Amino acid sequence: MSEPSAASNRQRRPRWWRSVGPALITACVVFGPGSLLISSNVGAKYGYELLWLLVLTGVLMGTYMTMAARIGVVGGATPCTLVAQRLGRPAAAIVGINLCLICTAFQFSNNLAVIAAADTLGVARLFGELEQMTPRTRSLINTGVLLAFNAAIIALVFTLRQVYRALERIMKFMVALILICFLVNLFIVRPNLLDIFEGLLPGLPEGISLGFPSRSETGITDPMILVASLLGTTFSVAAALYQGNLVREKGWTIKEYNRGIGDSIAGVAVLTGVSAIIMMTGAAVLSEIGKPANDISVLATQLRPLLGATAHVLFCVGLLAVAMNPFVINAMIGGSILADGLGKPAKLSDPWSRRFTVVVLLVGMAVAMIVVHTRIKKVDAIIFGQALTVIGNPLMAATILWLANRKDIMGARRNTIVLNILGGLGLVVVVLIAVRVLFRLVLTLT
Repeated sequence: MSEPSAASNRQRRPRWWRSVGPALITACVVFGPGSLLISSNVGAKYGYELLWLLVLTGVLMGTYMTMAARIGVVGGATPCTLVAQRLGRPAAAIVGINLCLICTAFQFSNNLAVIAAADTLGVARLFGELEQMTPRTRSLINTGVLLAFNAAIIALVFTLRQVYRALERIMKFMVALILICFLVNLFIVRPNLLDIFEGLLPGLPEGISLGFPSRSETGITDPMILVASLLGTTFSVAAALYQGNLVREKGWTIKEYNRGIGDSIAGVAVLTGVSAIIMMTGAAVLSEIGKPANDISVLATQLRPLLGATAHVLFCVGLLAVAMNPFVINAMIGGSILADGLGKPAKLSDPWSRRFTVVVLLVGMAVAMIVVHTRIKKVDAIIFGQALTVIGNPLMAATILWLANRKDIMGARRNTIVLNILGGLGLVVVVLIAVRVLFRLVLTLT
């Protein structure tokens, strides 16, 4: 297709469709296999009782995404660049490294989801009878799957010429497909509307306590691990901060100010809406089974009303597709934000961003391989990996709040009182969750 015809096609599309992009990519990064598994688990274990928490995290995520988008548009530079200009390059490097580490934790979960889907689809059968395979052989096969998958992604990273444009197109299609599939399934399931409305009222389900994790004879007990993971997947301040980079990547100026805000709200609505649909489906289907949703075969039953006997296979294919969504984007965000923090050219197509992207891919793969060769259940490891991502959120939240309130950056578009109240609440939430997860990590390592 020639350049004029391509431009003509873009002009014929609705203006709202052309404006959607940065926030949708952010939503795809946050909504990965961890979100699918965790939302299903929360619905299976607590029913509709934590829907209110999902709505609250959506509001907080929206607050931080709109702040970061405003910073990128009004400030005229990426958040890391603005930090470097005022606090020096070392401060910007700390922010970039912190966000890169968070992306690496997400990448570890994405790798495990790929293994879980491939393992359940029976990829190992290509190499012999499963009954005759030793656990070591299965682990080696899964290791090979990861090596091949990551090698293909690395080749893609260095092959794509216009990375952002390609990703934007793919994500629009994938998000629409996932949303339609689970939405149709939800209508077939027909959850109890009264239970849904009751779930929107704040309250703690039975089995959740606000105390810290403790060590018992069976290991570490933490009834809040699912809640921390839910917060990590739906209220990712690190992903929100990168919204400031994405609006710069899109080339938006002050003229697109309102469009940037609308795009951020749309992205959060998609993220929260899909998570809510999956949670309600899990509550309507999985909670009736009475089994812990820590196995792919159990999780797959939530799509049985729509897919019937093929639910198991198609759920695994869907899990692989959902893992593909953030697999490339998350690694590229980690690579480009690290480049940005270190003062290198930070667009997704720039050489340094691509090189650091490979580093994120390799580290995430290596950590996943370690889990593969242990007896840890993949679903449990994914949930724990998602919980770890909240540790770096306080620094990201403080950075966004600081930049959004600086008069020399934002001028008359500084944060309002309402935004600062919501932003302050979000900062308190991420600090408390980070402290809790750190305490659990210390218990695990000692």
